[in-house]
Amino acid sequence: MWVGVRNAMVAAVALGVAGCGGNDREPAGTVTAPVAARPVTTTTAADPGPAPKLRPASCPAQLTAGYRCATLTVPLHRRGAQVRDRHTLTLDVALQRGRHPRGDFLLLSGGPGQPGRPFGPRMAQRLRAAAGAYRLVFLDQRGTGATAISCPALQRSAGTSDLAVPAKGAAAACGRKLGGARDAYATADTVADLDALRRALGAASWTVGGISYGTFVAERYALAHPSQTRALVLDSVVPQEGAELLERVPLRATARVLGPTATADLRRVLAGHPDLGPRLFDLITERSIGVPRLDVVPPALHAAATGDLAPLQALLAETSREERGGVPTAIYSTGLHAATLCADAPALWPGGAAAPAKLRSAAIDRLRTGLRPAETAPWPRSTALGQGLLATCRAWPPIAPPRAPARDAAIRTPAILLAGDRDLSTPLEWARAQQRHMTEAQLVVVPGAGHSILSREPGTAGRTALAKFLAAQR
Repeated sequence: MWVGVRNAMVAAVALGVAGCGGNDREPAGTVTAPVAARPVTTTTAADPGPAPKLRPASCPAQLTAGYRCATLTVPLHRRGAQVRDRHTLTLDVALQRGRHPRGDFLLLSGGPGQPGRPFGPRMAQRLRAAAGAYRLVFLDQRGTGATAISCPALQRSAGTSDLAVPAKGAAAACGRKLGGARDAYATADTVADLDALRRALGAASWTVGGISYGTFVAERYALAHPSQTRALVLDSVVPQEGAELLERVPLRATARVLGPTATADLRRVLAGHPDLGPRLFDLITERSIGVPRLDVVPPALHAAATGDLAPLQALLAETSREERGGVPTAIYSTGLHAATLCADAPALWPGGAAAPAKLRSAAIDRLRTGLRPAETAPWPRSTALGQGLLATCRAWPPIAPPRAPARDAAIRTPAILLAGDRDLSTPLEWARAQQRHMTEAQLVVVPGAGHSILSREPGTAGRTALAKFLAAQR
């Protein structure tokens, strides 16, 4: 859904990111429960207090040329009963050097779970022509990079997919491990960190962009801080209300992406093997990420529909290997992914993220008969109810949910939305839905492209459109 990390992870690891270890080793600075640290003065939105300070820091090897690095210390708890405690997080920041007359352009990575700094050099190179007059700013958002949430069992079993079903007990164990810090990783907390960073940079306003989950953060930032948001760049768009746990829109978008013949074969396969639904949905979604690799799917579906499951089973096994290939926690945190998505997802049961297990189970039981076939077609409702996003958040321990913006809240900031028409991770339908919430938004659809236009599009259509958009901003 929001991840889009497989190919990008390979590139990041190749860059030699400092501090990367195996899945079972916690990176330096990992926060798994509140740890005593320097005092933090709690302030209100009306009285933000003195501007936070960036402290100089050494850059990892891939950022030594053309960047300066810094750290930003923020409160761990920004909401709830623990807001006045002494716990902090220290976030890593990277800033381009040189003169940049158009100001700062914060570019947010996806996941949730990806740090921002490892992708800085690649993105700066890709966007040189489009955003050269802006200073690119990259942040390792809370719970990523050096502050990554480390939950080895969840990391091993779900990997980089939010549709893969985690091992039994892995999500609940991760949530319990976080303890009192469990409610400190919602998008609202990251939005507050971003504004602290803006103030530390001394910027009255800035351009905010994001890829995949980063678009959701950018939208929420624009809603919370409209006067400080000069423009928005949204690539592979998640709508501002969040992605529901049932995945109904991506499920329905499968028919558009596969086409009628392959969709008919998909229906026949699922009629005989409904248990394959969640894994097959994960497979097709994963192959729409980056440069689409969907060409092998229709022949495998056709073979399975006519009785030969071997090609499809081989693809399923390949997907599992790719998604669970041992990505280090410092490069992608499955624990943070769960903590954030389960805090932010629109309520599927009464009480939302605060609901106890009995209420969640009762809601799912009602959906087993209450979901209409058209809501998930061409997939059976068992696929919606069996995929990993729902399984993870059903098991995640209760937390106090963050306050969400009004459903009809409008974003009036100038914006460009980029979408690939082959993307099932953040389908085109989401971009169109988000555009309806915006008063000054241009949607650019890139034919044949998958998830993550700016970082993975083979051509230049998306970046050319971005260059024109940025040049038009005052």
